[in-house]
Amino acid sequence: MNRIKSAFENGKAFIAFITCGDPDLETTAAVVKEAVKNGADLIELGIPFSDPTAEGPVIQGANLRALKGGVTTDKIFDFVKKLRGEVDVPLVFMTYSNVVFSYGAERFISLCKDTGIDGLILPDLPFEEKDEFLPVCRKYGIALISLIAPTSENRIAMIAKEAEGFLYIVSSLGVTGTRSEITTDLKSMVALVRQNTDIPCAIGFGISTPEQAKKMAGLSDGAIVGSAIIKLIEKYGKAAPEYVGKYVKSMTQVL
Repeated sequence: MNRIKSAFENGKAFIAFITCGDPDLETTAAVVKEAVKNGADLIELGIPFSDPTAEGPVIQGANLRALKGGVTTDKIFDFVKKLRGEVDVPLVFMTYSNVVFSYGAERFISLCKDTGIDGLILPDLPFEEKDEFLPVCRKYGIALISLIAPTSENRIAMIAKEAEGFLYIVSSLGVTGTRSEITTDLKSMVALVRQNTDIPCAIGFGISTPEQAKKMAGLSDGAIVGSAIIKLIEKYGKAAPEYVGKYVKSMTQVL
């Protein structure tokens, strides 16, 4: 968990989300390395799932392309182990409860530790049901990262008090995807988080421009960007790493 903490120690954190295996794992590795080289402080690695309920069309498309390309959870663990030899920043998996459950929670989470994964985000795991995985995560030192959404309301304090790693604040209702503007009262949400925990919080869902990233990081401890990066990968394919690097640099320069 110390590695996750380090992402927030040098000012505002820029967190990049990348789907593993879109269009292939070699490109994913190159994209991660370019993102880190250009200032990404933490990488969320998406494990493709056939029914990614929290995702909009862009990341859904990345999931389907990766699955059609033959990516499996086993291949992703092998990929991460190799990547960890070249990348020092925190790495967290973002996937769905069924992926972990069907693989076997103990086996999955122990492999997270063995391969150098620092945390786990499961957007479909209700806070009230996190004990399904939390004891195993703690056994292996993997942070089970909680999400807070605009609908969390009176549960925000409760979730914040038990937070690990960092808190993922969902900026808007609905699924992931770029948005022209974010109208949620995030300032109040962050204030309530601050009253209940010292764990850093970062805002995601809908952030695509440097202006949005600067605004969201001004309210919290960092900005999370996924769909805008996935769009570049979809557009440029195997040539995407260079373009993602330039994009990440444009974002990190304003934080």
